[in-house]
Amino acid sequence: MSLFWRVFGLNALVLGAATALLLWAPVTVSVPVLLTEAVILVGGLAVMLVANAALLRWGLAPLGRLTRLMATVDLLRPGQRLPVPGPGGGSEVTELIRAFNAMLDRLEQERATSSARALLAQESERRRIAQELHDEVGQSMTAILLVLKRAADAAQDPLREELHQAQEITREGLDEVRRLVRHLRPGVLDDLGLVSALTSLTHNYATHTGLHVVRSFDAGLPALEQQAELVLYRVAQESLTNAARHADAERVEVSLRRTEEAVVLEVTDDGRGIEAACEGAGIRGMRERALLAGAALLLTSTPGTGTRVRLTVPTPRKS
Repeated sequence: MSLFWRVFGLNALVLGAATALLLWAPVTVSVPVLLTEAVILVGGLAVMLVANAALLRWGLAPLGRLTRLMATVDLLRPGQRLPVPGPGGGSEVTELIRAFNAMLDRLEQERATSSARALLAQESERRRIAQELHDEVGQSMTAILLVLKRAADAAQDPLREELHQAQEITREGLDEVRRLVRHLRPGVLDDLGLVSALTSLTHNYATHTGLHVVRSFDAGLPALEQQAELVLYRVAQESLTNAARHADAERVEVSLRRTEEAVVLEVTDDGRGIEAACEGAGIRGMRERALLAGAALLLTSTPGTGTRVRLTVPTPRKS
């Protein structure tokens, strides 16, 4: 039954019941209308309106659920769907919900595809910049250090002291360039694997930010695809950055463990926490990376009690 005939039928049912009561009930209407008759008529009208409202609310409830979902749906949180009504749900409402669910399927697929392209292009650009910093800037600064060393060895005081200061400044700049290279492209991830990369990452953050970082990595983790390992690394990197810059945290726990069908990364800090409405570009980026790897990202936080980031990456199925 279409929505039109459902609404028509509900109204006809209420009006038919009211007419039947008027026909068979021992009620008459005088001219002028008596007070008791007016009370009965107003009461009957109220009952009829309440019944009509209740029936219409029941009949249009799927549209209300659809409206609420449309107002809150987020493509970075996939899987939000409306249940399709049964045979009594009305053909038009059922088709509308099915079309909306199908539209969400297409949008999520298109969003995942476009995000994958953007993130892959971003990683490629990071790799190119890191390579140029290492090959061009790093080598140039190394050559400057050698020249300064030779000049300082041949110079007399106080020029030698100034050259030594220039060496220290150049050496600090070279260390910063190397840190940027590691941040842009974790070479240790390609060379030594995920656990070594996360160990190096947490050690660097503890050294440069003063955070007390506690690591807990399971042994014998299953082999993951390169893209999945990169997603795990980037999510851990962004979580540590948020803890150091925005959460005012003092202690961070980073764990990596295996389950029967997945590898789970958890980063927990003791900072001030965040509100769901305050998710910034960093957290949105983590959600996009999770979609890229087919992973599930869960962020739980209560203001004043810290934040926990949990990323569950499914392991490849054995063929």
